[in-house]
Amino acid sequence: MKKTISFKRILKQLKDDAIGKDAHRGITLTYAWLANQFGHISLGFIPSYLVFYFFKIDALRAAIYVSVFWLLFELYNFLGPLLSRRESDSEMVFIPKKSTYTFKPKWSNLAFDTFTDVCFFAFGAFLFSLLITQGANNTVFIVLSILAVYLLFATRYWFVTKMYQFYARFPFQFRLSQWDFNINADNKLRVEQFKKSSKKAGNHLLIYGALSTGKTSLGVGILNELSIKNNSCLYVNAFKIFNYFFNDENDVLEEHEIWNWKTADFLMIDDINPSEPIEDELISPEKLLSFIDTLKPINNVNRNILKSKNVIWVLGNKKPVKINDEDSWKMMLLKIGIPEEKITTISL
Repeated sequence: MKKTISFKRILKQLKDDAIGKDAHRGITLTYAWLANQFGHISLGFIPSYLVFYFFKIDALRAAIYVSVFWLLFELYNFLGPLLSRRESDSEMVFIPKKSTYTFKPKWSNLAFDTFTDVCFFAFGAFLFSLLITQGANNTVFIVLSILAVYLLFATRYWFVTKMYQFYARFPFQFRLSQWDFNINADNKLRVEQFKKSSKKAGNHLLIYGALSTGKTSLGVGILNELSIKNNSCLYVNAFKIFNYFFNDENDVLEEHEIWNWKTADFLMIDDINPSEPIEDELISPEKLLSFIDTLKPINNVNRNILKSKNVIWVLGNKKPVKINDEDSWKMMLLKIGIPEEKITTISL
C-alpha cells in the first residue's frame, strides 16, 4: 500500500472539497486553505477596484499600489516579531510578548507561506487590471502569467501539505514553535534528533509528564512538523489503538482514510496512562503488551510493525522519571524487540 499521496488522491480531495456539503461533513484543511486563498484574491481585486474608481488612478497603477500595500503588510507580520524591540500593543498584528522560542520556528517555511499569500493578493489585483485593460496591456499579462506559474507550484505544495496534516488526525493544530513549557537542554536535543528520523528508522520516543506539563502538545507539535515535511503521520489515543491492534492483517482502509496505524511512517499514541488526579495505573506495560499481542503468546505481525515504525508514546506520571533508571515501559519496548539505542525517554 502506498504511503504517499498520489495525484489521483489529490484530484479526489479536490472533487470532495468542491462539491462536499460543509454542514454535513465538516471543513477539511484543504478546503479551508483554498477558501483562504480565494479570499486573498478578493482582497487584491476589490481594493484595486476601489482605488481605481474613487481615486481615478489607472488600473495598472491601482494593482501595483494594492500589491505593494499587501507586501508591506505581510512583511510587517513576518518580520515584526524578529525586528521589534518592544512589545506590540495589538494581538491582531504579531506575537505581543518578547519571549524566546523553545523550539525555533521554521522561518523558511513561514517565508514561503507569506510570499504565497502576497502572490495571491497580487494575482487578484492584476486580474482586475486585466479585466479593465481587456488584455491590451502587455505588462499586466506578463505579471499575471508569472504569478500563475508560481501559484500553480505553490498551490500543489500547500494543498498536498494540508492533506498530510489533515489525515494525521491531530486533535488540534499546533506548531512545535508554539510550545512554551519547560524542557531542559538534553530533552530538547532528544526532540530534535527524533524529528530527523528516517521513515523506516523505528525510533521510539517516550514522553512522560504530569498534568499540564505539555506532553500531548509536544507530541502533536513534533508530529505536525513531520507531516509538514510530507511524512505520513497518525495521531491516535490509547483506547483506539488497543482496538486497532486486533484488526485483521488484511483489513482494507476505509474510503476516508489514506493510511492507518500500520502504514503511517510516524505514529503518536496519546493518553496511554493518566496523570494526576488519577492515582492508579489504568494500563500497565504488561497489559498493553498483551493487547499488542492480541491476547496471544506473541503476535509477530504487530510487533514487527511497531519495530519498523517511528512512534511517540505519551504517558502520564506523578513524579519525574530519571532517564537512567530502569523503566517498565521501556522494558516493554525491549520485549517487543526494539533495540535499546532506538528508545529515547523524555520526562517533562
